[in-house]
Formats: sequence, structure tokens, C-alpha cells
Amino acid sequence: MDAATLTYDTLRFGELEDFPETSEPVWILGKEYNALKEKDEILSDVTSRLWFTYRKNFPPIGGTGPTSDTGWGCMLRCGQMILGEALVCKHLGREWRWAKGQKQREEYISILNAFIDKKDSYYSIHQIAQMGVGEGKPIGQWYGPNTVAQVLKKLAVFDTWSRLVVHVAMDNTVIIEEIKRLCMPWLDFSEPCGEAEGAGELNGCLEGACALAEEETVLWKPLVLLIPLRLGLSDINEAYIDTLKQCFMLPQSLGVIGGKPNSAHYFIGYVGEELIYLDPHTTQPAVEPCEDSQVPDETYHCQHPPCRMHICELDPSIAVGFFCRTEDEFDDWCMRIRRLTCKKGGLPMFELVDSQPAHMVSVDALNLTPDFSDSDRLGRFFDSEDEEFEILSL
Repeated sequence: MDAATLTYDTLRFGELEDFPETSEPVWILGKEYNALKEKDEILSDVTSRLWFTYRKNFPPIGGTGPTSDTGWGCMLRCGQMILGEALVCKHLGREWRWAKGQKQREEYISILNAFIDKKDSYYSIHQIAQMGVGEGKPIGQWYGPNTVAQVLKKLAVFDTWSRLVVHVAMDNTVIIEEIKRLCMPWLDFSEPCGEAEGAGELNGCLEGACALAEEETVLWKPLVLLIPLRLGLSDINEAYIDTLKQCFMLPQSLGVIGGKPNSAHYFIGYVGEELIYLDPHTTQPAVEPCEDSQVPDETYHCQHPPCRMHICELDPSIAVGFFCRTEDEFDDWCMRIRRLTCKKGGLPMFELVDSQPAHMVSVDALNLTPDFSDSDRLGRFFDSEDEEFEILSL
């Protein structure tokens, strides 16, 4: 094993603790488990999540760039993991489980191929790194949660197979009307519901009717909602801890990307006061698909007990993710978020509103050249740096 492969987690894999014996509930991406009775089920669920880590010896990024992302690609890999979970939910379902050595479904192979380390894969390290240049991040530079969210949003446009809407909710605000416009672009929201002429039609036919098999998804593009947040200054504000835990309990949960300063993790759940996460800080050789199009997939699943850390160690800069396959699932998510907002004891991490507040800059304004006197606010809108988030505090 060469020096580049000896990252700190590689060195401690043999020292990972087994999952704790506790009566407290274990939550993994919207699923509740009993650690005393369902340990095998917990580990099966964790192992079934896609695990993207540092890789080496892949084709040079940009033709002449890096052939490994060791030391700088951890947040990019976490972005792959949270989006990979969305693709699994979309094409295989949340209940799907991976088993070593079994023949995999065609959809699963297509998902893996979307992340293979080569330039023409939808969400490869090559695509993310090169798209990040447009967000002000040179290839080889560390990303924050907001930057990787913005890059995934741009890349998803080219994924004609999954047909996802990736929406990044900025300024700590989720706008329901804005999301429904994106997920149902053929509907005219300027007219009362049910009165829009040709509602549900685009270019004379139902959008996606030929491509999507399930009728309920024809009129709704599946939503990946990413919400970049900063929950404190140098440490997480403890007032948000209960609310953050609640996010892992929602059935629409995709988890959280974040971590410690300059060390990103993909958080998939919690037990007690500990967060459960997948760690990308292990360098593995790049994988090449076989001649029969099968992908050697054992290194894409974490087959040891998951890592854990105390929730107070979490860096306050995070991005929370949710997946809504249908409009009903999104409406259900909105209802659950409003219930959480009404609960006492926790502080809401973001605001859910029906329509765009008057003080916010419209996304459409990015295509114009407006003359704003509030240059600071406009500058913040264009800035992709995570340090520029509005600070949430009591």
C-alpha cells in the first residue's frame, strides 16, 4: 500500500467499534431500528448505501489533471453519495438491499456507471471537478457543502435517464411554489388550479409519458432537495440538534453532507447523541466496468460497522438532503416540516414558505442585468462560498 493510500481511516479500520448495544432507537434515512434485536438489519441497510471514496489511477481529469482525488475530493465524494442515494430510491426503492456476489439488476449497474471515474459518466469525479471551475473552485481544491450542491444541480440537467430536479434552497428558505414550478414546468401557475389550458401537456404530449412507467410520476419530476445551512459560527448551535435529528427520521431523508473542518462525511442517521456516517477518506484503485458491462461493486459498499461521532463535533456548515419521488411525497414532507416547526424545544433550521418573500432575489433575475442598490445582497446570491451563509442563531 503506497503512502497516498494510508489515510487516517484506512489505518483505523481494524479498530472500528461494533455497533453499540443500546435500547435507544437507531434511525437510518427514515427507517427506525432496534439495536438489540435488529443489528443485522442495521448493518445490511448501511452496507446497501453507495459508498464513494477517494480513488487513484483514474484517467487524468481534464486530460492533463490529477489521477487521484486523495486529500481534496472528500466533499465531492460525499456529494456523490447523497445523490447516489437519491438514484437508488428513484430506480430501486428505499427497501432495496445489496448482497455480496449476487447478480445485480440492470438499474443498479446503470446507477454505478453514472459515478464511474471517467469523463463521460454523469456524476464522475471528472464531471464534478470540472463543473466546479464554474463555481470558482479550481480542480484539486476542497469544496464546501454549498458548492457541491450547486455543481450537482447543474450536472443533473444532463441526466436524461433519471430526469431529476435538483433544487438548492438558498437563504435558509424552501419556497413551495418555486419547487412545484420546477417539478411540474408544464403547469401554468399563473391561473387557478384546474383552469390552466393543457395542464400536464408539453409540446402536445404528456412530458415523460413514454419514459416513465409509473403513472403517478408522469406529472412530477422527482425532486432532490438540497438545503445548505450554517448552524453556528465555529461550532454547531445546540439549539438545532433535536431538529437535525428529526431530519433523519423523515421518510424522504437523503441524509446530510458535512463533517469536520476540511474533512467531509456523509451522515445517514443517528443513535443517541452520535451521528452515523460513511467516510470517504480511504483511497481505493479506480474501477473499470467488465466487458459484459457488469461493474465490480464490492468497493462501492462499506462492509464494516459504520463510523460514529458525537453530534456536537459536527462542523456547522452542512447541506441537508431530501428526495420526493411524487408530488404527494413532497406535500407530505411539507406537512411534516410544518409539524416540526410547531414543536417546542428545537429551533427550525430553515423556513418553509408558500411563495417567494418580497425581499428575496428571484432565480430568474440571474438571467437579467438588474441595477440593484443592495449590492451586498446580490453579491451574496452569486457567491458559492459556504462561509458566506447567513448565520442562524438564537
